This record gives sequence, structure tokens and C-alpha cells, in this order.
Amino acid sequence: MSSSSRSLGTPTAPPQDFRDWRLIALVGLGGAVGTALRLGVTAVIPVDGQLPLAVIAVNLSGAFVLGWLLETLIQRGPETAVGRGIRLGVGTGVLGGYTTYSALAVGADGLIATDNLTVGLLVAVPTVVAGVILAWLGAVVARAITPRGQGQ
Repeated sequence: MSSSSRSLGTPTAPPQDFRDWRLIALVGLGGAVGTALRLGVTAVIPVDGQLPLAVIAVNLSGAFVLGWLLETLIQRGPETAVGRGIRLGVGTGVLGGYTTYSALAVGADGLIATDNLTVGLLVAVPTVVAGVILAWLGAVVARAITPRGQGQ
């Protein structure tokens, strides 16, 4: 079945990944690794006034890596068990634990609530826009360097 025929409404079985304890454990382990990496970044990057530089750095770098990772997996062909493990363990787990757009939202909301509307918007909006651009750029880089259809 081609992907175009699936998009026309042919019913498919829903993914059952959420029931596989090994994949759940992989996401959890990846999340712990990603969180540790984020804490390492926040320990290295100093606090600079009201700008959450470490939060911005992890979100932007994580967006680039996620774009690169997912496009690399797509370029290698149909998803295999190994590819699914990489996508869930690294994409959902590590990068989900590493990035923290919720901290960005809370920080921006705190700035806005304390009469720092301009700073709050200058932190939140460009970070989200730059994250989308960097995810796209990561995908572009992956397409440029990944051989297509090599299997996973």
C-alpha cells in the first residue's frame, strides 16, 4: 500500500507502541538522559539577568537535533523495530527530556505577569520561531547527508 492511498482514508490499525513496556522503558530511560543533559547545560551556561539563556540554548539545539533525527529516520526508508526504538528512545525520550518549552512558557509568563511584557515576548516569540526554523534546518541537513533508502 502506498502512502498516498493511506492518506485517502483507508483504515489502518492504530500503533500499539504505548502497550509495549520495553518501548515505554526506553522513553523513560531516554527522558532521564535528556534531563541530565539539560541540567548539565544549565550548570554551564550562566544566568544573565532576565534572559533564560540555558533554556533557550537547550530548546534551540534540541529542535535542530530533532529535525535532523526524524528526517534521517525517514530518509532511511520504512520504519523498522530499530528505527522505532531510536525514534522513541532518542526523539521522544532524550530530546523530550532535554528540551523544555514548558519552562520557556512559564518564564515568559512570569516576565509578562511582572510588567515585563516586552522582555517576555522577546524571549518567547523569537525562541519558538527560531525553534521551528532550526528543526527545518536540521531536516535539510539530514536530507543532504543521509543516503536515501539504506534501511535502518
